[in-house]
Amino acid sequence: MITVIKNVDVVDVVAGTIRPGQHIIVEDGFIREVSHTNDGFNDAHVIDLNGLTILPGLIDAHVHVTAYTANLSELNRQSPGYVAARTARVLRDMLSRGFTTVRDVGGADFGIARAVEEGYFEGPRVLYGGKALSPTGGHGDLRPMGVDQEDDAYPFISLGRRCDGLDAVRLAARDEIRRGAHHIKIMANGGISSPTDRITSDQFSEAEIAAIVDEAEMANLYVVAHTYTARSVARAVRNGVRSIEHGNLIDQETVALMKERGVFFVPTLAIFRALADEGVAAGYPPDRTEKISAVLDGGIRAVELAHRAGIPMAYGTDLIGPMQRLQLSEFGLRLEVVPPADLIRSATIVGAELLRRDNEIGRIAPGYRADFVAVRGDPFDADVLKDFENRIHWVMKDGREARKDGL
Repeated sequence: MITVIKNVDVVDVVAGTIRPGQHIIVEDGFIREVSHTNDGFNDAHVIDLNGLTILPGLIDAHVHVTAYTANLSELNRQSPGYVAARTARVLRDMLSRGFTTVRDVGGADFGIARAVEEGYFEGPRVLYGGKALSPTGGHGDLRPMGVDQEDDAYPFISLGRRCDGLDAVRLAARDEIRRGAHHIKIMANGGISSPTDRITSDQFSEAEIAAIVDEAEMANLYVVAHTYTARSVARAVRNGVRSIEHGNLIDQETVALMKERGVFFVPTLAIFRALADEGVAAGYPPDRTEKISAVLDGGIRAVELAHRAGIPMAYGTDLIGPMQRLQLSEFGLRLEVVPPADLIRSATIVGAELLRRDNEIGRIAPGYRADFVAVRGDPFDADVLKDFENRIHWVMKDGREARKDGL
């Protein structure tokens, strides 16, 4: 089927400009043509967007689609069927916000991705890493101090898996690759939601990190690292990690190392702000809230350091439970130090480059997937970007309309 999307102002994310009065020809889920006319397609299905501004579908490079609850320890005590049902709602809501691609960095598996791909779940395409690799007592180990054994058989729902030592981390990485992972996630630093580690603790030896990177690279994949402190980030970068998540406590020296090694940065300011504002009310364990202040204030400074250095920053949120509704808030939080054009790039072309899909998604150009989000107003206006959620009127993914408010 051929679809003509007419009367739209098209955002060029690379140039940072808007081309008014365009028509987009879509065929079989891909963009065929972008022009001022729609001559020769009189029999096509026509969608008139009446002057809305259209951007590429958004990319969130740090999500947990199975985390329907803010108390992550609950997940492995739930029925996988129930978690799948809740995940379907999470995915549907993400798509309605304009996110047509997400990178899941702990929790989603081939079943979730396949359900979306085959149309059983309505949502963004899911690029997943399976379960994040964690050492015992690390950020992926959610056992309380008094629990020695807990059933962590793979079919149980969880965001991570435990592995210790060179042989075990290689086996775990190979197992996630066998299950179709698009990347491998490691817990290289302490975390907020884990009950027994400290924010300042390094996790995995450097030899273990290098071994996991080696396994990923042999499969033409890359490694994503959960890290906060400058020391942990540097350890990960030195050993070949390609994508640094969070990074709230990085310093100038570490930023220089990231720049030298061509590393991507995925700040997630949204989750820290959400946890501080409403985490406990949303079900987050109260005994872990003291960790939030340790990283909250450093987040915006880390974004500023990375932006000044020219580090490629992708859009990421890391939201869990009912706080997932705040997925678009990352725009407003970063606006303090990053201009709108670069923020839009972070959620489109930079995210696509990170995911190694920059010849497929992230731009509005012939040959790219027909993933779009249309808004009222100029997205290069900071006020519009802050209010992005209320400006969305229409979403398309793979040439199929997913949302059409008032059209």
